Amino acid sequence: MSVYKIKKMNTIADEGLRLFNKNFTVSADEKNPDGILLRSSQLNVDDYATLLAVARAGAGTNNINVARATEKGICVFNTPGANANAVVDLIFPMIGVWKRNIYRGIEFCKSLATMDPAKVSAEVEARKSAFKGEEIAGKTLGVIGLGQIGVRLANAGVFRYMHVNGFDPAPALANIHQLSPEVRICRSVRDTVGDADVVSLHLPLGERTRNLVNKEFIARMKKGAVLVNYSRGPIVEEAAVIEALDSGYLDAYLCDFPTPALVKHNKVLTTPHLGASTSESEDNCATMAVKEIANYLQYGNVEHSVNFPNIESTPTDKVQSRLIVINRDVPGMIAFVSNIFGDNKLNIASYLNQSNGTVGYNIIDVESEIPPVVVEEIMKNSEVIRTRIIVFKD
Repeated sequence: MSVYKIKKMNTIADEGLRLFNKNFTVSADEKNPDGILLRSSQLNVDDYATLLAVARAGAGTNNINVARATEKGICVFNTPGANANAVVDLIFPMIGVWKRNIYRGIEFCKSLATMDPAKVSAEVEARKSAFKGEEIAGKTLGVIGLGQIGVRLANAGVFRYMHVNGFDPAPALANIHQLSPEVRICRSVRDTVGDADVVSLHLPLGERTRNLVNKEFIARMKKGAVLVNYSRGPIVEEAAVIEALDSGYLDAYLCDFPTPALVKHNKVLTTPHLGASTSESEDNCATMAVKEIANYLQYGNVEHSVNFPNIESTPTDKVQSRLIVINRDVPGMIAFVSNIFGDNKLNIASYLNQSNGTVGYNIIDVESEIPPVVVEEIMKNSEVIRTRIIVFKD
């Protein structure tokens, strides 16, 4: 097999990097990578002429120009669910910190440091009523976005005796099947947030979700609700939220994306982008990302891609060459490729095809070498984006 060059653009947990075998080299300084591993760094795929695949150790891919990657036949992976527990673990404590006035109570306790120790107990008993909060049990939680994080948050809400509404504009059945039957699946944002005491956002950032939470969205929410954003900052229009907080329409905004305007507001609690920042989450994301990119480069298999269809094929021990054909999803491509193999008297041992409505992905196995003329003829078709030969036996 070939030796594949991996560029590491951020700190990637060793738990994942150790999974690379002798067929890979990993360097932060690689100029001509076959694959890139990254977390939050901005990536322009046009900067790397040899690039075949990108794996983001996390769920969001807004730091990668995915549309351009698709045009160039570059597969982009993410790691859905790998950091889900970490995010959910943080959201409920943040809700509790606000609802139970814990942050104010802690500040009060700090103020007792200079008091006469004999008077502390009396002061605590006299002042504790000022920090009386409320429980989340019996309240309604609205979850917008039912991916791995949203589903686990919704289920955890049920476990905490909350009433839970859930909505996803493009639900994945595999995720929906994991929802507790007690979660009410809604058909619109309005139905989800209208009676919710807490609204939590779990959507990827894109053109359709940027500034999704604006004046109109907030107007659909229940007065006095708490808004939670542990997805992406720009999903929320900051000025609209601050206006709603100032007017008293929203009770609080809890988020992971501090800005100067937010951190100085007394109805905002922010954390410094800690959603996925646990050692377990970083290990899980790194492990999944490495497995995805290694499997793609060595075998052409696709799992958890945001721009290519999922497809996997295990070559038999007789297979010598595998041809990957990536094309625009148009009719007739399977016949076109098959006919070229036939015209060149090349027997196909296995042909697997999958599409996602935009990209067609073909894995063709043969028990011999694939002559260059076969690839040349396939590439003449304007609907073909990219081809790649993987050799299993020299």
